Amino acid sequence: MEVTFGRTHQMVKQEKERFNMIKVTLMDSMGDDLTVVNAARVSFGKQSEGLGFSGTFTTTMTPILHDTDKRLIKYLAKHRHMSPFGHAFASFHVKAPIFVARQLVKHKFLRWNEISRRYVDDDPEFYIPELREAAKDKKQGSGGLIDLSHQQDEVIRHAHIEAAKQYKYLLKTGVSEEQARMVLPQSTMTEWYWSGSLDAFADMCILRCKEDTQFETRIVADEISADMKDLFPIAWEALVL
Repeated sequence: MEVTFGRTHQMVKQEKERFNMIKVTLMDSMGDDLTVVNAARVSFGKQSEGLGFSGTFTTTMTPILHDTDKRLIKYLAKHRHMSPFGHAFASFHVKAPIFVARQLVKHKFLRWNEISRRYVDDDPEFYIPELREAAKDKKQGSGGLIDLSHQQDEVIRHAHIEAAKQYKYLLKTGVSEEQARMVLPQSTMTEWYWSGSLDAFADMCILRCKEDTQFETRIVADEISADMKDLFPIAWEALVL
């Protein structure tokens, strides 16, 4: 049986279904595969018109490229001529735990605007997954799912209940939002708007779709990769797949 992250694909599927709090929504996009082609061809004073479009108005409309244009995109990606890929963009709204956000914010060439608990004081949401065992290889991060004992379950739930209580207490007693938030754990859900160029998202997904990436972070990267593949099928395959 094929295994991913020390877990079977069925386990991964069940975990994704249970913890669908993590959400990625495509908000906007600009450009397509033909954008990349023409950004490169302008160097020679040329432009490609493509062969029309595929898709419907209810799905992603993508240009049909000449074979020469497809080869050009593959050549650009293979030889790391990246500037033409910088002319196509996408924007996403992402909701995930803080510990996932703090891993992904490191990708500096992507623009990031996040909800702030300096201004928002609604009840916090917490991400509480099934627990995974510690991995023998630290680089792997974690192994398969563990059988959660009653005591472990109580520790986790009690910690989150107490964090929420203390947060509300601090707000109620006049502590500022920007300081009251310090008692909230890394599992608190956050959300952000994430925008960037085709090549910047490709660099992120190359790193974050790997099997040694933390499972929750990979959920976000996999969702973005799927959307980018729909928007830029030729370029995304050349850059990432």
